[in-house]
Amino acid sequence: MKNSLVKILFILMLVPAFTYAEIKIGYVMVEKVLKQAPQTAVSNKKLEKEFKVRSEKLKKKIKSVQGKEASFKKNSVTMSKGERDSAIKVMQQSKLEIQRMERELREDIDLRRREEISKLQVRINKAVESVAKKESYDLILYQSVAYANKKVDITDTIIKALSSKKAD
Repeated sequence: MKNSLVKILFILMLVPAFTYAEIKIGYVMVEKVLKQAPQTAVSNKKLEKEFKVRSEKLKKKIKSVQGKEASFKKNSVTMSKGERDSAIKVMQQSKLEIQRMERELREDIDLRRREEISKLQVRINKAVESVAKKESYDLILYQSVAYANKKVDITDTIIKALSSKKAD
């Protein structure tokens, strides 16, 4: 009994040495991939084009209100109290309208940007999986890592894989 227990303990001590010896691990800095992937630039141009009309409309509205303010400052001395009060009220309403338009535009852009990032993350995950299979990785990490040696950093490999899939 004692002899078989010693044999089992000896075998159990060897098992971890064999299992850990051949694990291939990689690490991906997702922030870097999101900044440098060619799909990010394409996505940004797409968003810029999508919201260009609304942005231009907002800029025109801002310039219009600024022009009205300048005119008011210049002519307020000659205006009656009722005209001044009316002009002030119109400018305040215009400013509130601009703030509302800015907020809505910013919210819409943020929503679309999150959608585009979500699509890119799906592509990143596919690229990570493809590289992992092609280069026989056992484990690839990309979140909540306290330290990763340069030897296990495969971020540039993932960016290259995404670059080759730019047309997707």
